[in-house]
Amino acid sequence: MRTVLVVGVIIIALVLGKIFLFAKPDKGKDGAGSKSSGKSSGSSAIPVSVLVVSKETINNQIFASGTIIPNEEVDLKAEATGRLIKLDIQEGANVTKGQLIGKINDRELKAQLQKVIYNQELAKKIEVRQKKLLNVEAINLEEYDVTTTNIQILDAEREVLETQLARTEIRAPFSGKIGLKNISEGAYLVPGTSVVKIVQSNPIKIDFTVPEKYSPNIRPGSSIGFSLDGDGSDYWAKVIAVDPKVDEALRTLKVRAVAQNPGGRFVPGMFVKVEVSLSANENAIMIPTEAIVPVLKGKKVYVVKNGKAQETMVITGLRTDKKIQIVDGLQLGDSLITSGIIALKPNASVRVN
Repeated sequence: MRTVLVVGVIIIALVLGKIFLFAKPDKGKDGAGSKSSGKSSGSSAIPVSVLVVSKETINNQIFASGTIIPNEEVDLKAEATGRLIKLDIQEGANVTKGQLIGKINDRELKAQLQKVIYNQELAKKIEVRQKKLLNVEAINLEEYDVTTTNIQILDAEREVLETQLARTEIRAPFSGKIGLKNISEGAYLVPGTSVVKIVQSNPIKIDFTVPEKYSPNIRPGSSIGFSLDGDGSDYWAKVIAVDPKVDEALRTLKVRAVAQNPGGRFVPGMFVKVEVSLSANENAIMIPTEAIVPVLKGKKVYVVKNGKAQETMVITGLRTDKKIQIVDGLQLGDSLITSGIIALKPNASVRVN
């Protein structure tokens, strides 16, 4: 009897185990298990945003930093030795070309010049008399030649002294504005002593540099725009010269432009923002800057082909605040991936949002 009860309990336990234990996994496999499998299959594709590559028209512009320099500038220095007996300048005042600025003591040179002048007058009188005597053969030709040579020597000595006297005068080489003087009247000068600077700031010049690849687009005679910090106005200048050599270290080209400055608004040494407009490009390919992936060998982007992400190396050109030009590597109509790029790998499955 006891054996029968044990067997009965075992049978009941097996039946209950089949109902409650083995039936649930089967249900999960048919229901929840199938649902989970379907979800895993759908989540393997990376969601991305796509932009169809197309043409755009862009106005090529170069922005550069420039410096205003004077049209003419010179540091006036003494050419002679002596005491400065006159300094006729007012700091910050305008001067005209040829105006006397300073005078060095020249009394000794004037005395030497006067002596030469007296000797010249005497030599000329002797020459006149000897010429008459030569005509009647009262003197020989050699004596007459000595006198004429002496006159020529005196002429040369006079020219030397007059040149030395001119060096005692310090004059403005061009019209401009006087700077701050470096010496005072009464100082003893030697050749090379700085007296004062003269600056001509109308017109003014603007020096700036551009990358070497834009050198074919900038020519003398073309116009540029520029602006000053804290000034909302736009100004214009004309390119007058382009450096014939590219800076080998920076790979830039130096450009010089000129602008009128009648009111003195532009002061030499000022910083300016330069804008150079180039010819418009009507067939440019512009893409968002966030689509670019920097790599060791350059730059790349991802495009969608047959539902997969394919990487493509590109060459870039002009850049704006939000977009960058693609010079090579993309074709019109390509599906460019613009989001989800961090999670992408070559040939990864993608799903376009």
